[in-house]
Amino acid sequence: MPTDWERQFGDSRDVIGVEDTQWTTPGTAKPSVGELFSRLSEQTSRLIRAEIALAKAELAEKAKASAIGVGLFVGAGLFGFFAFAVILTTVILALALVVPAWLAALIVAVVLLVITGVLALLGKRSLDRGMPPTPERATENVKQDVNAIKEGLHP
Repeated sequence: MPTDWERQFGDSRDVIGVEDTQWTTPGTAKPSVGELFSRLSEQTSRLIRAEIALAKAELAEKAKASAIGVGLFVGAGLFGFFAFAVILTTVILALALVVPAWLAALIVAVVLLVITGVLALLGKRSLDRGMPPTPERATENVKQDVNAIKEGLHP
């Protein structure tokens, strides 16, 4: 299944020109040094642009997941505040009127606390998906590119 980056930019081999296997100009047996450096420069710049695009796409995905997590934590805080207010009301009613009204308030407080717990767990899960906010695939690709270049320089 293609990733978001592959859907947006296509296969990375297309971006860096891997399918370009003709290394000589028509009618010559070996490419000139100038031609080799020209191709190296062109492919290096395409590779760098592709890695930057991958990093941007990864950071956007992680930022989105983090924003959702923060929003869910805000919701959990809001429901927690109301749960605390209801618990206080329950204590007041229980002390003032030892009647069934406190039981109704306690039931509402428990429901609000359950909602708070669910929102907090969902928020934590979403934040965990967005952390750490580093472009892991792009970093790994750059390491592979550097290793490939090093291997190519050493015959």
